[in-house]
Amino acid sequence: MQPWFNPARELDALVRRVAADLPALGAAFDPQVRPATDLRHGDFQANGVLAAAKAAKANPRDLAGQLLAALQAEGTLAKAGLEAEVAGPGFLNFRLAPAALAAWVAAYPDAEAWRKGASALLGGRKVVIDYPSPNTAKQMHVGHLRPIVIGEAVARLLEFCGARLTRDNHIGDWGTNFGILILAIKRRGFVLDVASPTALEDLEALYKEGSALAKADPAALEAARAELAQLQSGDPGNTALWERSVAVSNAACQRIYDQFGLRTDLILGESFYRDKVDRVYRELAEHGLAEVSDGALVVWHDDTPRYSRHAETKLPFIVRKKDGSSNYASTDLATILHRVEQLGAEEIVYVTDGRQQDHFQQLFLTAAKWFKATGRPLPRLRHVWFGTILGEDGKAIKTKSGDPVRLQSLIDEATAKAFDKVTEKSPDLPEAERRDLIAPRIGVAALRYADLVPSRTMDYRFSWDKMLAFEGNTAPYLLYQAVRVRSVFRNAGLRPGQGEAGATPPETPGEIALARKLLGFSAALDEACSGLLPHILCTYLHDLAGAYSSFYADNKVLVDEPAVRARRLALCARTSALLESGLRLLGIEPLERM
Repeated sequence: MQPWFNPARELDALVRRVAADLPALGAAFDPQVRPATDLRHGDFQANGVLAAAKAAKANPRDLAGQLLAALQAEGTLAKAGLEAEVAGPGFLNFRLAPAALAAWVAAYPDAEAWRKGASALLGGRKVVIDYPSPNTAKQMHVGHLRPIVIGEAVARLLEFCGARLTRDNHIGDWGTNFGILILAIKRRGFVLDVASPTALEDLEALYKEGSALAKADPAALEAARAELAQLQSGDPGNTALWERSVAVSNAACQRIYDQFGLRTDLILGESFYRDKVDRVYRELAEHGLAEVSDGALVVWHDDTPRYSRHAETKLPFIVRKKDGSSNYASTDLATILHRVEQLGAEEIVYVTDGRQQDHFQQLFLTAAKWFKATGRPLPRLRHVWFGTILGEDGKAIKTKSGDPVRLQSLIDEATAKAFDKVTEKSPDLPEAERRDLIAPRIGVAALRYADLVPSRTMDYRFSWDKMLAFEGNTAPYLLYQAVRVRSVFRNAGLRPGQGEAGATPPETPGEIALARKLLGFSAALDEACSGLLPHILCTYLHDLAGAYSSFYADNKVLVDEPAVRARRLALCARTSALLESGLRLLGIEPLERM
């Protein structure tokens, strides 16, 4: 029997199936199977009998005994290598025998096997993920770190767990700002060079100059509006300037993306939908979902108190502005329709700042009513929102001039600091390797991992000392542990995966604890993917590294006894593969040495 990839999930399904035939439980019974909170009592626990017994006015321990007897009679528990017992007032505890742990370690040796097991979670569902979606003609700053890092980790998790994924970088490349920018470019006679390393910086400076002029001079503001009108009507000259501005912005952003290993399948910005919003306006009005208010077309959600027209603070969902122009609401609705009709999306995931929660709640409510009214199948809509990066003083990170810190500057500083750390720790490594390979990888990994460790919904304080430390729950620590595990095989003259023939089931406490922790990857992956919470995977990897350290301290690997050596090499190989695969899921590429 092939070991279950995620025993907790499979055990839950088994308990539900068996409980359905017991009169006191039935098909609606929720066994609440989850990994055990205290491994001294087993690997998994089912707590649902207590609630069911209360509802049935039955003795919970007697009912748990009936369920256990039925499970044992069914026979699957024994085949899976699971031992079970009733504990406390009516809990069921399940423990995998050492032979079952060894079977799991043998059956799931690498990322491909884990991917195959995890693919059942999403089962080929078509998912579109919307990230990092910056605005054009502006340099990326520290605020763009989180959508890049969280978005990429979530995308990799979804893909690993079986989604057919489309990455859509929905850039902000349309709107009133372009009238100001085009006016400033023309007044300066500036020639845009897409290949220039300072092209985006030049564009941003021009926009600031044009914006200041428009605020100070009403005639300049009117001129900017006229430039925008020409752009919207398809004027060839203004269209060419707009296209070059977008190209400059995309090229500069791509240089950042490359450093984070981010790739996209589509770049369909707001401009792509500018001729598709009329359909949105028409259908919302035809089905009585939108109405004109103060000249704007708005949607009220009177069934949701916060977005009701009767709320104390009015928050109408404006889908067309007073001047007749589109906005985020209208283009986002058009985007959902396009993704369903053209991309076959069954689920759409948006990765944005938590301050946009009101927008997305209203967007999802509006889309649900719109799709229902038109008879279209609505995809699952999910908002992966995140908190703010704060300085060590608890305030927003800014330069001395008060501007946001540029993301490239942050990367450069992280790389420089990582070089100093590596030089201090491993001065014998060639300088070129330290500077050109190890430092850039550790620097970006440290930025990335520090952003992923806290739950994404939390604010966190940025600290160079913490993120670059070689101890604690940090990227340098995990990268070092991955290198350390590999060193076992280098010392033995083997590759990971070799020397495992004849391995016996784990016996010592350290071996069993490490095998259990390896098995725990499936539950951690399930939880991280279900909630789109990368920090669950971070916590798991840190715990795995700790379990390996304890195992290694108490269990010599390269012993003379063949069976013991083989099983310990197998545990080392799986730890190495899981650490490296887990880091890659987070977007971090492991190192050979450091």
